[in-house]
Amino acid sequence: MNSIFSFSFLVLMTFFSTIGLAQDPAAKVTPAAIAARIAEHRMGEIVVKTKPGAPVRVEQLRHEFLFGTAIPNSLAENDAHPMSAQDRDMYLKVLSENFNYAVHENALKWYATEKEENAVDYSVADRIWELCAERNIPMRGHCIFWAKDKYVMPWLKELDADELRAAVGRRALDVTRHFKGRIDEFDLNNEMIHGDFFRRRLGSGIINEMALWARMGNPEAQLYLNDYGVLDGGFNADTYLWQIRTFLASGVPIDGIGCQAHLAHSYESITSPEHVQKWLDILAEFNLPIKITENLFIFQDERLQAEQLRALFPIYFAHPSVKAIVTWGFWAKGHWQPHAAMYREDWSPRPQALAYRELVFNKWWTKTAGSADADGVFKTAAFYGDYEITANGVSRKVKLGKKDGQIQVIFD
Repeated sequence: MNSIFSFSFLVLMTFFSTIGLAQDPAAKVTPAAIAARIAEHRMGEIVVKTKPGAPVRVEQLRHEFLFGTAIPNSLAENDAHPMSAQDRDMYLKVLSENFNYAVHENALKWYATEKEENAVDYSVADRIWELCAERNIPMRGHCIFWAKDKYVMPWLKELDADELRAAVGRRALDVTRHFKGRIDEFDLNNEMIHGDFFRRRLGSGIINEMALWARMGNPEAQLYLNDYGVLDGGFNADTYLWQIRTFLASGVPIDGIGCQAHLAHSYESITSPEHVQKWLDILAEFNLPIKITENLFIFQDERLQAEQLRALFPIYFAHPSVKAIVTWGFWAKGHWQPHAAMYREDWSPRPQALAYRELVFNKWWTKTAGSADADGVFKTAAFYGDYEITANGVSRKVKLGKKDGQIQVIFD
């Protein structure tokens, strides 16, 4: 055992040394360093060509970067406990004003869509998707499977190994096929650090089979891992690294890494920006997209919630590997941790909602005006996203994408 431990320790230390863990992460979280990375990775250039001296206005309409939220079942009119019509209208208004990305909180989980064997019902999940689609809000899929025993349906536990494998295959095929072209990204098997029901019953190879069946249902499906205790405290970070490396070595087609970031600390034990920066850098070595999939500040102190958001959202946004920040719900009345929601039951904003809007729609938002130079050119740095450009009284809607980095808008 000692020799095995020594070898494992050596391999782990070599891996950490290779990825530069010894570097001081504090150097990367100064305001100047964060601002520089945001400018490098989240901004491009808009070039407007018009008449010399013509007035030009550049106004951002939408972010390209994904700022998302989880959607509760109660939004769907056909849910057993739907919102009131007044709350639904307000919910959809706040959703549209704050987010450009979404995920079902519970409606897509297996236990919600197949409570009884062979009685599959996607009606709640479908209705939530429809409401988001009407507002041009794309969705990710959470989740195909959940590995914790307590979330496995009783009827599923009663199946023998062959029956269970068949049920797993049917589920993966069905859910990806049902949402093909609507939802093309899924958490494959949620929280595998903390639950192993399927591996325990069917062997470790079942993860490869799950991925194979999911891709059979939708060849375009992007499959993510998703777990907690990585950025939020780090108590599972080493295990997550080992799991990702093991799956990749086993041929599991992992397309992305999900970090939940449910933060539940006190002033004496908060998650530091340095810690988050360090582990994002480590995970980035896999060259896979990273998404903050379930961000939540589970503190009673509203001031601390806002402080943590202001401290950590810039770290997420500045990191080139991070493609999305998903807040796990925003309204207290439709939230599993009501005190942690951005908006109270009466829809008044908590301090973290104001901090969120200050960052996303002010500090990281482009709205500027000026005049074209003597050559009829106006240039400005701008965050990637959708824009309305007005020159000499004529307006045009355009998209500045990270893929291109620059866009030229020519007015005759």
